[in-house]
Amino acid sequence: MNLLVTGGAGFVGTAVVAGLSGSGHRVRVLDALLPAVHPQGGPQTPDGVEFVRGDVRDANVVESVLDGVDVVCHQAAMVGLGVDLDDAPDYVGCNDLGTAVLLSAMARKGVDALVLAGSMVVYGEGRYRCADHGDVAPGARRRADLDAGVFEPPCPVCGRRLEPGLVGEDARLDPRNVYAASKVAQEHLTTAWARASGGRAIVLRYHNVYGPGMPKDTPYAGVASLFRSALARGEAPRVFEDGGQRRDFVHVDDVAGANLAAVLAVGGRAEGSVEAYNVGSGDVHTVGEMATALAEAFGGPQPVVTGEYRLGDVRHITADSSRLRSALGWRSGVSFADGMRAFAKEPLRGEV
Repeated sequence: MNLLVTGGAGFVGTAVVAGLSGSGHRVRVLDALLPAVHPQGGPQTPDGVEFVRGDVRDANVVESVLDGVDVVCHQAAMVGLGVDLDDAPDYVGCNDLGTAVLLSAMARKGVDALVLAGSMVVYGEGRYRCADHGDVAPGARRRADLDAGVFEPPCPVCGRRLEPGLVGEDARLDPRNVYAASKVAQEHLTTAWARASGGRAIVLRYHNVYGPGMPKDTPYAGVASLFRSALARGEAPRVFEDGGQRRDFVHVDDVAGANLAAVLAVGGRAEGSVEAYNVGSGDVHTVGEMATALAEAFGGPQPVVTGEYRLGDVRHITADSSRLRSALGWRSGVSFADGMRAFAKEPLRGEV
């Protein structure tokens, strides 16, 4: 097939492009090479991959790169929790305006198949169960509790401690920071496009992706990159809260495999349909466990648990990825232990 990958020079996009082109597809990349993500300039694309430098918010550029395209794999986005609310216009511009421009151009050009890079952040807090009240949705964590070191969200009915579980794709969407709100909006825009144009889309809700090529020393990178960057400087990883935050760390190569499966499947879906799938390893670990595994594999200082917090963070969010496995035949192939051992030695983007 002829494929367009937006954001194909980014961390996840690079792995996706390598997987798609390595499977025999003809791949065109559109990437703006924004300095915050690409401080060293030009992309590294596999042989035979066409690269176009341009912004997904530029309608003329987007229309031109859609010529002859069968499926769009939309990875372009501003990611991470960010610094503060001053980042809000950039998140909305890159993620939501960019998606709207792309979908509008796809409708005009008759390109009717989309794989969208979504995120687990759309769920807010994950799935919780109270011993007395069953499944509940905790409210936003309060600054006073976090200042006091109370990090676990209580039952909204009785105030008792909750048991976290795996969240499925049918859970309600509950974004709790600007980035999360922009990712929900991307999904809603995609649904509107599919209904209006007869297109079809698969949304892949990534969990905590890590692996070689993550950008270093940036507040917009994932926590794995922040810990790895600290170790490279000879510093101890700084673990926020008490380190007990539960996450699903999934290797970037497995995410690329999920994109390949989605690209192969999306054209056969019903017109006007949008299907969402979690992309996680299914192997739950805490942030503290990840920091310790990475430090031990690197041979650097042990993590320091600081008690700091970010108000927009959630406590626990872990995936039930069984729908992706059963519907598309995808399996994660990189274990947590193997992935962390390798990541400790692999280069970050921007390292010499």
